[in-house]
Amino acid sequence: MRIRRARPEDYPAIGELTVAAYEEFLTGADDGYREQLRDVEGRGRDAELWVATSDDSETILGNVTICPAGSPWRQVAKPGEGEFRMLAVSPDARRQGVGGALVDLVLSRSREQGAHAVVMSSLSEMTGAHRIYQRLGFERLSERDWRPMPEVNLITFRKAL
Repeated sequence: MRIRRARPEDYPAIGELTVAAYEEFLTGADDGYREQLRDVEGRGRDAELWVATSDDSETILGNVTICPAGSPWRQVAKPGEGEFRMLAVSPDARRQGVGGALVDLVLSRSREQGAHAVVMSSLSEMTGAHRIYQRLGFERLSERDWRPMPEVNLITFRKAL
């Protein structure tokens, strides 16, 4: 597996992969979050968008958005903390270490940017992802849980660097 910055020609595939990874958590065809998931160009412009690809091809297996200080994509980070969003692994590539490799990249980039910790929010229903984050050393940060909409409950995790 290789990890690299996303390129504009990757954007359509990234958008579709991200929606596919989140599909079971969306509320239907009119779920407004679907358009945010597809806004790959915006993430590429206003944050750092990274992809994991297969070694033998440029097939995109997963992606993550790193939200540096000043990025409009940041939601819960405080000064000195890194943040990531929209970690997505293709349903066909799950359980192959893609998510862990992308989180390792986030931790490395956050250290390079001088962060002392990394935070992220996740839907409360994403229990499989929560197990991965906890295995990688993230701890629940319940005092920063929040609701962007009344029906959406986001829980927050943090890892000290």
